[in-house]
This record gives sequence, structure tokens and C-alpha cells, in this order.
Amino acid sequence: MQSQAQGSLLTSLLPLVVLFAIFYFLIIRPQQKQAKDHKAMIEGLKKGDKIITSGGLMADVVKAEEDYVKAKLNDDTVVKVSKEFIAKKVEA
Repeated sequence: MQSQAQGSLLTSLLPLVVLFAIFYFLIIRPQQKQAKDHKAMIEGLKKGDKIITSGGLMADVVKAEEDYVKAKLNDDTVVKVSKEFIAKKVEA
């Protein structure tokens, strides 16, 4: 009787374990990899790189600071952009 109860418990938990494994490999792991790649891209910004902000502005990096990046929008306008709002780096 006790072995039947253990077998029943195992068969009832097995679908949950499989579902969690699928969820991990299809959603959590790729999202962690994407966040890691984005952080590496942000940390590697240097003068002259072209970026796109989350708001859609394209700019050239003038100076990368600790929490901010000074970016040139045009010849006259230099703005400070928080590193959190840099969406991607544009490869020329």
C-alpha cells in the first residue's frame, strides 16, 4: 500500500517538474542570456559608438560615465542618457 502511494505521488508531480523544465529552458534561460548580452554591450560603449535609446533617438556617444552616457544628437545638442534607456548599439 505504501509503495502505491509513493508511485502515485511521483506520477502526480512528474508533469509539474516537466512543465517547470520546459518553462525554464524556453523562457527564463534565454531572457537571462539576453540581459547578460545587453549589460555587456552597455559596459562596452566608447566614444564614437552609435546608439539607439528606448525612445527611438539615434545618437553618437561622446563620453561613457558610470551611470550615464553623454550622447550627441546633432552638432549642437549633447544630452545625458541613463544607461538603463539605451536599447541597442548600431553597427555601421
